[in-house]
Amino acid sequence: MFHRTFIVLFAALSLFACDTNADASKFVAGEHFEVVAEKATSKPEVKEFFSFYCSHCFAFEPFANNLSKNLPQGVALEKVHVDFLPAASPEMQNALSRAYVVGKNAGQGEQVASMIFNYLHRQQATFSTDADIRSLLLVNDFDAATFDKSFNSMPVLSAAAKMKEHQLFWSENRVLTGVPMLLVNGKYKLKFDKLDPENFDAELQQLVSYLLAKKD
Repeated sequence: MFHRTFIVLFAALSLFACDTNADASKFVAGEHFEVVAEKATSKPEVKEFFSFYCSHCFAFEPFANNLSKNLPQGVALEKVHVDFLPAASPEMQNALSRAYVVGKNAGQGEQVASMIFNYLHRQQATFSTDADIRSLLLVNDFDAATFDKSFNSMPVLSAAAKMKEHQLFWSENRVLTGVPMLLVNGKYKLKFDKLDPENFDAELQQLVSYLLAKKD
């Protein structure tokens, strides 16, 4: 089930300047986050499971981008594109995973994600073939040679396969039940609906910071 809270998220976009260092003691297990594994990862990490076909993910994207820019040094937001939405075939969703990886490897992950989200949700267009994806990126000034060299390359195919691996693992463990989903340190799943929609951006960053530092 998708998170209904995202219908109000755009109202919080004006609050990006809010203090993100506020008292984090207000965050409670079972209310603001779920403990979904016994052990945390050896290094701090933040994973965002999302789909380009998900309207809630489209609404969440500005918050994800802002979060990514404000994570502690050495911690990156890892975006994991899933392929289980009914809006398109798994093959087409995998192709979009690869397109995102191509963009990310070229240092343009955020830009490519924005192109795809806008194409699907603002323009209400669809992808039928890999060539449609290529055309979208090229018309938005992505380098053709980079796309052609990388899209079906082993590193990109492997990265997309790794996304699928993460998807299957957390789906089989009944943790990944909808998107968007944020998972911190492989142990803590955020509950977006418990964050204040009027202060969502700041509280999201506070909660992620709290969980990254959490030792138990």
